Amino acid sequence: MKKSFILAAAVAVLAVFAAAAVLGSQDSAAAPGAGDTGSISWIMVSSVLVFAMVPGIAMFYGGMLRRQSMSSIIAQTLAAIAIMSISWVVVGYSLAFGSDAAVIGNLQHLFFGGLTEEASDGGISSLQFATFQMMFAIVTAALIIGACAERIRFNAMVWFLIVWSVLVYAPMAHWVWGGGWFDQYLTVLDFAGGTVVHICAGVSGLALCIFAGPRLAGTRKARAHSIPFAFLGAALLWIGWFGFNGGSSGAADEVAVHAFFTTQIAGACGMAAWAVAQYLTVGRVGVLGLIAGAISGLVAITPGAAYVGFAESMLIGAVGGVLCFMAVRLIRSKTKFDDALDVFGVHGIGGIWGAISTGIFAKSSLSGVDGLIYGGVDLFVGQIVAVAVTLVFCFAVSYAIIWVISKFMTVRISDDEEAIGQDIVEHGEPAYL
Repeated sequence: MKKSFILAAAVAVLAVFAAAAVLGSQDSAAAPGAGDTGSISWIMVSSVLVFAMVPGIAMFYGGMLRRQSMSSIIAQTLAAIAIMSISWVVVGYSLAFGSDAAVIGNLQHLFFGGLTEEASDGGISSLQFATFQMMFAIVTAALIIGACAERIRFNAMVWFLIVWSVLVYAPMAHWVWGGGWFDQYLTVLDFAGGTVVHICAGVSGLALCIFAGPRLAGTRKARAHSIPFAFLGAALLWIGWFGFNGGSSGAADEVAVHAFFTTQIAGACGMAAWAVAQYLTVGRVGVLGLIAGAISGLVAITPGAAYVGFAESMLIGAVGGVLCFMAVRLIRSKTKFDDALDVFGVHGIGGIWGAISTGIFAKSSLSGVDGLIYGGVDLFVGQIVAVAVTLVFCFAVSYAIIWVISKFMTVRISDDEEAIGQDIVEHGEPAYL
C-alpha cells in the first residue's frame, strides 16, 4: 500500500514535468523601460526578511516545547522550506497567479515559465514578485506545524504539506491576490495575508490537531524548555513582519512606509493589551504572554496594514491582543482541542479579527474603499464572507488530506514514542547533549 502511494506520487511528479516539457520554455522578452532600483532593492530585502521568519518560527515553536522536541520542529520547518519552494516553482505560482479565472489559475507558469528578471515601467520584475510570494507560502506552511506539534510523524507531515500546497494554499492565494472569485464577486481587502496566511494556517493546523487527537497529559503540561529561544524566535518574527507587511506594497513608496509603521504600533499595542488582560486574569505577566500578545497584534494588522489610519491600527492591535488571549484560554479550558502552540488561538482568531476590522476601519483615501464606520457596507460584508469561506474551505480540505494520508501510513506517533520525543525516535538527533 505504501509503495503504491509513493508510486502514484512519483507518476504525478513525472506528469508535471511532462506537461512543462510540452508547454516548452515560456521565458518572455523583457518589456521596455527600466525598473525602479529602490523598489527592486526593497522587495529583495523584504523577501529576505520574510524568509527570516521561518527560522524564527522554528526557534519560537521549539523553545515553547519540551527539549526532546526541538530537533523535530527544526526538521519539520526545514521540510516546509523545501516543499513549498519546490511546489511554488513547479506549479503553485502558476495556479495562484496564472490567470484571473474565478476558481484557479492555469499552467502557463509551470517552473516559473514566462517570468523574467527584467523589471520594467518603474517597478519590479515578475520573477521578483513570484519569489516574494514564495516566502509567504513557506511561512504559512511553517505556521501550521505548531498546532499539531509532538504527535504527527515527520513523513506524514511531509506528504500533507506537498498536497496542501496545491489544494489549499494555491487556491487561497488565487482567490485573494490572483484575481479569483473573492476579487471578482466580493469587495475584499487583504493587504498582506490575513486570510491567505493566518486564517488559512490557523484553521489547517486546527484540522490536523483534531484529527491527530491530544497529546499525553504529561506532554501537554510540560513547561517551555527555553524562554530565550522563544524570545529570539519571536524577535525574528517581528523583524520579518516589516518585510511581510511593508514589502506587500510591491514598491518602495508611501504605502510601504505606512504599513511599516502600523505594523510596529499594532504589535506593541497587542503586547500591551495581552499583558493587561493576563495580569487582570491571573495576577502576573509572563514572557510567553508578552510574546503572544505582540504576535496577536501583528497578525491582526496584517490584512489592513496599508488601509487603516494610525489610531485605528493601535485599536486593531489592542483588541487583537485581548481577543487572542481570551480565545487561547477558552480553547485550553473548554475544549478538547490540543492546539499545542495556540496557532488557531493566535493566528486564526487574530486573522479573523484583522480581516473583519479591515472591513470596519478601512479608509477610501488609503484603500480606495470605505469600511463600515465610514459608510461602506460592501467591504464589511465581503470581509465576513471571505472569512467564512476561508474557515470552511481550509478546514475541510486540510482534514480530508490528512484523512487520506492516514489510509496509506501511520500519522500519529505512539504514546511511548511521544514520551521519548521525536528528536530521538524519528531523527536520532537530540538538540542537546
